[in-house]
Amino acid sequence: MSECIFCKIAAKEIPAQILYEDDVMMAFHDVAPQAPVHILMISKKHIISLDDCKKEDEELLGKMLNKVKEIAKSAGMENGYRLVINCGEDGMQTVQHLHFHLLGKRKMTWPPG
Repeated sequence: MSECIFCKIAAKEIPAQILYEDDVMMAFHDVAPQAPVHILMISKKHIISLDDCKKEDEELLGKMLNKVKEIAKSAGMENGYRLVINCGEDGMQTVQHLHFHLLGKRKMTWPPG
């Protein structure tokens, strides 16, 4: 996906403040944060959205979800955090690449949107 910004970040064609990286995923600070700490977690595999995940992506999704607590702790979110996955137009997904928003270091409100 040559035009996908997250694919370009994963390929290190665009710089990012990377907090975590392994062979299947990456976590980095959002350049337009919506909380004092706003981390984006992306799969290195180009998957458009959660709706596009397949059976073979279960291991990847499990690994990403399992890394949330470690990344949150390393970013100082010991008092809690919010994890958001936007999906589709009504869900306000603006980048067509599966990603998680990990937000923290402030009291979250409800309802969120």
